[in-house]
Amino acid sequence: MAASVGKQVSNKQLILKDYVTGAPKESDMYVKTSTIKLEIPTGSKAVLLKNLYLSCDPVMRIRMNRDEDSIFTSYTPGSALSGHGVAKVLASRHPDYKEGDFVWGPAVWEEYSLVEEPNLTKIHHTDVPLSYYTGILGYPGITAYAGFYEICSPKKGEYVFVSSASGAVGQLVGQFAKLMGCYVVGSAGSQQKVDLLKNKFGFDEAFNYKEEHDLNAALRRYFPNGIDIYFENVGGKMLDAVLLNMRDHGRIAGCGMTSTYNLDEPEGIKNLMFIIYKRIRMEGFSAIEYYHLYPKFLDHILPYIRESKIVYVEDLAEGLENGAAALLGLFSGRNVGKQVLIVAHE
Repeated sequence: MAASVGKQVSNKQLILKDYVTGAPKESDMYVKTSTIKLEIPTGSKAVLLKNLYLSCDPVMRIRMNRDEDSIFTSYTPGSALSGHGVAKVLASRHPDYKEGDFVWGPAVWEEYSLVEEPNLTKIHHTDVPLSYYTGILGYPGITAYAGFYEICSPKKGEYVFVSSASGAVGQLVGQFAKLMGCYVVGSAGSQQKVDLLKNKFGFDEAFNYKEEHDLNAALRRYFPNGIDIYFENVGGKMLDAVLLNMRDHGRIAGCGMTSTYNLDEPEGIKNLMFIIYKRIRMEGFSAIEYYHLYPKFLDHILPYIRESKIVYVEDLAEGLENGAAALLGLFSGRNVGKQVLIVAHE
C-alpha cells in the first residue's frame, strides 16, 4: 500500500556494523527498522523520497575501510550505507523537484529519505526501465562512455580488451567498441558470462580468466598483434599481463581494480616499465568528473537502446534484507550483469 504524506511509517535501513578489513561478510551489515514521518519541515528546501532501486557498486567496498586518504568518503559505522539509486519524489519544498518526479542520484540504503540539499537528476525518459538509471543510464553508463571515448580515443579497427566485461560497465564498453568497428575481447569469471559476452553483447572473443593458468599466454592467443586499448576493471595479475601485450602508444583507462579491494596490502605491478618501453598512456578517472557530458551521453545511447543495438543485462535482488548478499556477490562474481537492489516497485 502506498505510504501517505504526513503519516509516520516504518523505515528499513541497511547499516554498516564497523569498519571492514579483508573480505567483507554479510554479518558486517544488518537491517534496522526505525520510523520516519513523511513530511518536510517548514522553511526547508528538502525533498522526501521513496527509494525504488539501489545500485550495488564495487566502490562501496572501499568506503567500508577506515581511510582518510581515499577520494571516497568512508562510511560511518552504525549508519546506513549510501551510494546511488532511483527514487520517486513523495513531497518537495525545492523549486527544482515536484511530487511524482522520478529522480536518480545519491541515495541512502533505506526505504524513505528526507534529503535536505538535493543534488538529483530528474528522469525525463521513462520509456526505458527505471532501474536502468542505476546502470546504463546512470554512473556506470557515464563511466563506460567517458572512459572509452574521452580517455581511450578509439579508432575503427583497433584491438580492445575489457576485463570484468560482463559487469555494469564492461558490457557497455564492449558494445561501444563493436559499434565503432573495433575487435573486442572480454574476460569474465564463468562460462555463463563468457557465453553472454559472445552471444548477447557481440564480443568477438571472450575467456574465463579462472581457467587460464597463464594470463600472458591467454592474451597472446586472443591478441597476436597486441592490444591498443585496455579498459581496466580488475588490476592485479591481469594488469601485469596486459602490460606485456600492449601495442606501442596503447591506451589504458583505469576504471577500477576490484581484485585488490579486499587486500590489506596492495599487489605490486611487476611490468610497469612497459608503460615506458611501449609509450603507453594510462589514466585513472571518476565518472563524476564527466557528469557534464550527461546530456550528450543520453543523446548518444538512447537511440541505440530503443533500436536494440545496445542491450543491457541486470541482476535484480529484492528487499533491503537481501542487500548485503547482493552487494557482496560482486566480489565473488555471483552477479550476472549490473547488480541492482529493488527496494520498492513504483
